[in-house]
Amino acid sequence: MKIFYSEKLKKLPPYLFIEIDKKKKRAIEQGVDIISLGVGDPDLPTPEHIIMTMQESVANPVNHQYPFGMGMLAYKKAIAQWYKKRFNVSLDTDEICALIGSKEGIGHMHLGFINPGDIVLIPEPGYPVYNAGTIFTDGIPYFMPLVKENSFLPDFDAIPKDVLKKAKLLFINYPNNPTAAIATKEFYERLIEFAETNNIIVASDAAYSEIYYEECKKPLSFLECDGAKEVGVEFHSLSKTYNMTGWRIGWVCGNKNIIAGIAKVKDNYDSGVFQAIQEAAVKALTSSQQCVENFRRIYRKRRDTLVEGLRKIGWDIDLPEASFYIWAKVPNGYTSSHAVSKLLDEAGIVCTPGNSMGKSGEGYIRFALTVDVLRIKEAVERINKITW
Repeated sequence: MKIFYSEKLKKLPPYLFIEIDKKKKRAIEQGVDIISLGVGDPDLPTPEHIIMTMQESVANPVNHQYPFGMGMLAYKKAIAQWYKKRFNVSLDTDEICALIGSKEGIGHMHLGFINPGDIVLIPEPGYPVYNAGTIFTDGIPYFMPLVKENSFLPDFDAIPKDVLKKAKLLFINYPNNPTAAIATKEFYERLIEFAETNNIIVASDAAYSEIYYEECKKPLSFLECDGAKEVGVEFHSLSKTYNMTGWRIGWVCGNKNIIAGIAKVKDNYDSGVFQAIQEAAVKALTSSQQCVENFRRIYRKRRDTLVEGLRKIGWDIDLPEASFYIWAKVPNGYTSSHAVSKLLDEAGIVCTPGNSMGKSGEGYIRFALTVDVLRIKEAVERINKITW
């Protein structure tokens, strides 16, 4: 039987992080001692108190049935409580929808709001799912370059008027993957004004909001600003904050009509988030946040070790204020892909080429702080031995 893939599927580029994982596994099979700084998957374990809650919840037969709907009331109340404490943002339970990880919600959101030919404004370099969802709904992506000269923030004034007429949805992501940039309140206020003027829905991806390094520079929530709930929603995840990537649990919150649209899509695509995981998430959100602070200290030490080490051997790197990524310029004379290949072939180091996340990422490499300090020091030593 001959299999024919849909035109939409053929339009999709290879999923970046799957390809990186394949490359890493091939190198390991060849006996290479790999230091993996590629995929942003935390190496630290999920805190024990969350695991224990999950173990108890799995044993409860009540949790073995379909968990239909927008999420358990207890989970949504825990999210509202966490948002109030962290951002001083008030949320009603109908302004929150549980997700099977924020990736799932981001990818499905387009189905509720994009018709064929509608334009989606996408930051680049950026998370590939923003574009994948656009392709699956026959939308048209318009990429907004994130460049250092503009603090890695999109320039709304540079978007042509004919594009704005057809634009229906805009993604932002701060703290940013891959550039590690953070957004200011002034930026969010400008974004809200821009969205209101052009009748565009804002989707804020805040998955990295809790990985920051200075208490006085905590990342803001888009929803903290006046008018944000009128124009958009914010996606959140427990994956990076609590090292729960494999658990697949997150949420989206904000404008209740947008939330209702996302929930209706989900009602037709899945049957909700496993309740035992929701109960574990309640524990994570409502108990002591000391574990999160401990993780931040670990990432801070890793960040300092890698940035200081690479600077000493001549690399041009800014010190990130948030996320667990380092956005580094490649050595002169190299493209992103060439530099990444050289690091793998000559040093056994896996990282992400900046241009694979958007053409504005050319000339950069993304390092993920997902190995311990000793391995980071070893990575710097290996890089120092390469002749560039």
